[in-house]
Amino acid sequence: MSVIPCQQNAELQIKIREFAEVLKTQSHQLGEHGLDELEFYNSGLFRGAIERIRGQFAATMRDKREFVQHILNHMQDGNFIREWNSAGSENRHDYTVTMPSGRVAVIELKGCLDGNNTNIFERPPHAQEFIIWSVCTNPGADPQLNAWSGIHTRLSAEIISREQRVDGVIIWDMVCGTVGRPCPKLTGENDPRITALSHYRLPPPCIYLLPATIPSPRNNPNPPPQRLQDVELLQAFANCFRVDNNDLNYVNFAVSHEGADTVRATTITRNAVVQRQSGPTAIRRS
Repeated sequence: MSVIPCQQNAELQIKIREFAEVLKTQSHQLGEHGLDELEFYNSGLFRGAIERIRGQFAATMRDKREFVQHILNHMQDGNFIREWNSAGSENRHDYTVTMPSGRVAVIELKGCLDGNNTNIFERPPHAQEFIIWSVCTNPGADPQLNAWSGIHTRLSAEIISREQRVDGVIIWDMVCGTVGRPCPKLTGENDPRITALSHYRLPPPCIYLLPATIPSPRNNPNPPPQRLQDVELLQAFANCFRVDNNDLNYVNFAVSHEGADTVRATTITRNAVVQRQSGPTAIRRS
């Protein structure tokens, strides 16, 4: 049982750790800084360079937006969506998508879901559907941790506390199906469910369907997750990228009061089997 089918590539994790050790012990031999080994490590040059690279990776959205652009263009070309627009930097959300029916869906783009950034979203008034899309391009990140942390620890707390409805979550990016994050949903390189798009070879996305209403201890303690056909944008992703029932995850939040605390229990079901379930845990917003 797993909250998401894929897991960290164990061999790659070993290589990452080994290479990190090489960097920590041998980096004074790189470049033309003019420092001897002791001066190099005492100067802060190594740490400063690492932090600069980390910041650049964290800040840049260019590759992620390019990926999303290819995906949405492909969906538009196939008439799975009518049109899409980038919302621009002045808006909290990222993309507005008009469906063939005229229904308006809004996408909020996130990186890995285990960070506080996941807590920051605002469903705009014009959104008839609101989707969180995780594009986590770090091959060293743990997909199991990210999926559970994002959905249970962070999104459920925001949905219940701020009454911000999220219709669904997509976890899918350009690392999926590569050596950095092999996709167990695929049978091999020639799997017919692979979508070749630009320079990507993509497995079907992982889709999580959330309740259509806000869970509330008194009036709505255990709303069921929506069906795929209830969320037109997720249905379009499923149709365009060959998602089958094995790729669909249904998320249930059961809320209640325990003393002064509001608690929720999260259950994720796939193939009619509970993949992961929490006990009642108090909402602690950071």
